[in-house]
Amino acid sequence: MIVLVGAAAFAAQIVLFSFSLYRLAIQRNRKPFLATDPNMPKVEDERIRQIGEWFRSQPFEPVEIASEEGLKLRGQYLEPEEPSDRAIVLAHGYSGKGEDMAYFAKEYKERGFRVLMPDNRGHGQSEGAYIGFGWHDRRDYAAWIDYLIRRIGPQAQIVLHGVSMGGATVLMTAGEPLPEQVKCVISDCAYSSAVGILAYQLRQMFRLPPFPLLPLTSMICKLRAGFFFGEASAVRQLRQSRLPILLIHGGDDTYVPTAMAAEIYDAIPGDKERLIVPGAQHGMSILTDPEAYWETVMGFLRKYLNHGAAAFPAREPVQRGAPLSAWVPAWSGPPTLRKE
Repeated sequence: MIVLVGAAAFAAQIVLFSFSLYRLAIQRNRKPFLATDPNMPKVEDERIRQIGEWFRSQPFEPVEIASEEGLKLRGQYLEPEEPSDRAIVLAHGYSGKGEDMAYFAKEYKERGFRVLMPDNRGHGQSEGAYIGFGWHDRRDYAAWIDYLIRRIGPQAQIVLHGVSMGGATVLMTAGEPLPEQVKCVISDCAYSSAVGILAYQLRQMFRLPPFPLLPLTSMICKLRAGFFFGEASAVRQLRQSRLPILLIHGGDDTYVPTAMAAEIYDAIPGDKERLIVPGAQHGMSILTDPEAYWETVMGFLRKYLNHGAAAFPAREPVQRGAPLSAWVPAWSGPPTLRKE
């Protein structure tokens, strides 16, 4: 009897913790744990202050579409100085918002791109009660793509570029039946799947094994948010994609471990390139080695957008905040991920 009572109490604790994990990771709310996570880099950089000033000075246009379920999805849109048929869709990270991608928006605008920065469902000014880890967002981004084609016309050339959860989101979007106007995808520090990153973070943050917490939390997520964790897989979606994909990852990323980049790269069936930035922490590749970052990105885009080199007007070199390491255009060996 005592054993049965103890087992029941333990099971109840597991269920309660699973609900807590859902509220912590999936439900829309403030995420104070991100500020104290030692694996999340703390950015105090003059370049970030300057980009904030640039963002506030730009004539961004508020835009809105509806999701398939009728949620209001909002974003910000910016035209370049000269007319252009090229557009970049920038996907932000976990618990972020579109304007977090302003550092990228500035560069793309100066290169002659129209810029669209959506707020994902459950983020920023968009509606939604949960964070979808890219799964339901993939259909939202398909809707944003349709919006751009209506606005620019059938000659549009659209590129998707995401960071962190945004990187996983654009990879999942790449597995959808997209219109021919989508030319390629750039994914920076993406996780390979929701199950993979949640299991990794359970170990890192709480020193807990993924079983049985993740399966139970996944069931709660299905009931409340409409998807199982196992559905949100960039690796599985990529098997259906034929788009050219550039993967970027920091060599010292401990939040989304660099090893996930190898898993993703191996899953891409079509044209693919990769850049591992030595010394870069999570989401910091662009600040750690900006010249290598943009050299690689623009070289990649020249291959898949019309007009070749003429599509990217010359501009002043990116200013570096610190000496650069030599960039590595190939896989340099992932850290070992614990498997249970």
